[in-house]
Order: sequence, then C-alpha cells, then structure tokens
Amino acid sequence: MSSLEYPDRHHLNAAAGWLDLDNLDEARAELLKISPDRANHPEVLGLTWQVQAAALDWEAALQTARRHVCAQPDSAAAWIQQSYALHELRRTEEAYRELHEVAGRFTDEGTVAYNLACYTCQLGRLDEAKNWLRKAGTLLGKKAVVRMAADDADLEPLKLELKSL
Repeated sequence: MSSLEYPDRHHLNAAAGWLDLDNLDEARAELLKISPDRANHPEVLGLTWQVQAAALDWEAALQTARRHVCAQPDSAAAWIQQSYALHELRRTEEAYRELHEVAGRFTDEGTVAYNLACYTCQLGRLDEAKNWLRKAGTLLGKKAVVRMAADDADLEPLKLELKSL
C-alpha cells in the first residue's frame, strides 16, 4: 500500500503525539481529519486501534483490527491486535483460535507465541501455555519473557513455574 502523504501524514503524526501524551480526544480528532480514502491504510488502522485500546473501547478496537487484517493479512500486528481485542472482550477461545490459525505464518514473532501462552493459560490448558511461553522465550529472550510474565495476570496460574521455563 502506498505511503501517506501530506496532510494525512501530518494528522497521523499529530494523533500519535496526542496518544503519547494520553490525550485520547485530541488523538481521535486528528485521526478524523485523515482523508476517508486513507482510513484503511495500515498505519492509520494501527494507530486507530491503539487509541481505541487506550480508551478500553474493545468493541471498536476489534472492528478496526478486523479491517486491518483484511487490509494487511500478512501483518502479525493486525492479527495480534484482533486477538487481543477478542480476549479483552472475554472471547478468549475465539482469540486463541483465530491467532493459532495463523501462528505458522509468524514463526519469528514472539508476541504471537506470548499471547497464545496467555490465552491457553486462561483457558486452563497449562501444558500448552508452557510450550508457547518457552517458544516466546526463545524468540524474545527468556529473561524478558519471565519479567513480562511475572506481571501478567493472564499467566497467574504459571507464576510459580516461570523460572523453570
């Protein structure tokens, strides 16, 4: 897909700046200034999702992520955002199923493995969760994954076993 040009690039950058400042209203206002024909640009969709996620508007975030997956099916980020929104909507089985279906396309993406570990852990499939967590550790670094997992409520059932992973 082609790159964004002025003034859309300016509005996207401004929205990102407002998001960094935790001013979601201004971020949304800047996103609304982007040309309607550029609304499905992957960068616009990605930032729109981030704003919606920051606002905890998971239903809107899911719809944006679904558009992102359609616009850019080879983007791990789009699939991760979609499954994360589903999980936040308490549709964890669906989040797992949809991300798991494409996991083979993103074998280098540690976040895919980490999120699958979270989902399987929440679904009570602890052995599978451990396997995904080990894979995430291989891709992202074991120490980093142990630190992330230590503060992740989704992985609470595995807290005592983290160091042995």
